[in-house]
Parts: sequence; structure tokens; C-alpha cells
Amino acid sequence: MNKQYLAILAIVILAAGCSNTPPGPEQSGAAVEDRSARTIKNADVAKVTPDTLDGTGMAALKDPKSILSKRSIYFDYDSFVIKEEFKPLVEAHAKFLVANPKMKMLIQGNADDRGSREYNIALGQKRAEALRKMYSLLGVKDEQVEAVSLGEEKPKNPGHDEAAWAENRRDDMLYTGEF
Repeated sequence: MNKQYLAILAIVILAAGCSNTPPGPEQSGAAVEDRSARTIKNADVAKVTPDTLDGTGMAALKDPKSILSKRSIYFDYDSFVIKEEFKPLVEAHAKFLVANPKMKMLIQGNADDRGSREYNIALGQKRAEALRKMYSLLGVKDEQVEAVSLGEEKPKNPGHDEAAWAENRRDDMLYTGEF
């Protein structure tokens, strides 16, 4: 009977200890990042439709002087966090997609060749999904953007040093007619 009493007492103590929930960031005084959606203005974004992809509609996307011609963002080692330096590029592509709702984008997540194939496929998918989610927060319709992983299968640089690996840790953005 004494062992049963001790067992019940131990369960009650454990249950009481588990009922306390740690304070959230609001209660602890920690800073909270603002992740609310922002509205994008359609200022100076060329309006094209898939019907006009005869070269004139894609001109804005292929003009080397346009920010829209840049189609890759790069990641740190073992990370899928979009760096601050690429946010203006992402916002420009988001504005373009919002202004052109018939356009679609394919995001290809890539990884360097370190790690197993399975790990790199998963990391490439996390990178592509992070960018897709950012587009969604910027007002792009979910059906306009698809995220896939290529893992380590499509290296931009075949080398095996830090410079090559840095080029291969990326998301590539392809538009309608390019995939």
C-alpha cells in the first residue's frame, strides 16, 4: 500500500509540474518580429500575360538592367533563412507576380554536395518553401508559385571548395515559358 501511495504522489507531482506553461514572448518581454502581410503597390511593374510571351512580355524579365533579370538567391551553409540582402529582389519579383496574375513561377531549391542526397533534397525543399511563403506574405497568389527541390543535382559550380558550395546553395526562380 505504501508503494501505491508513493506512485500516486509521484504522478500528482509530475502532473502539477507539467501544467505550468512557459511565458510566451509577449509575457517575457522578448521582442516579437512583425510578420504581418504587406500590401504591394503596382508601381512601375510591366503588365504581361502568358499570351504575350513572344519576347515583349518577357523583356522585363530578361533585361540585364532590370532587377527582375536576377533569378537566384543564395543561402548560408545548412540554412533556409532568406538573407536581408535578397529581400529587395524578392519584393520586386512579388510585385511583378501580383501585377501579372496569369504568370506562374517555379522555385527550384538547391543545395551543395555536402551531406546525403536525402538531406540535400529536404534542405532544397525547405529553401524553396521559405521563398514561396515569402511571396505569399507579399500578396502573390498561392497558385502562381510552385516550390520543388533539386537537392545537389543541379550545381551552378561543379567545384568542391567554399566558393563553389556558396554558388550551389540557392533558390532559382523560373517563370512561365521557362520550365
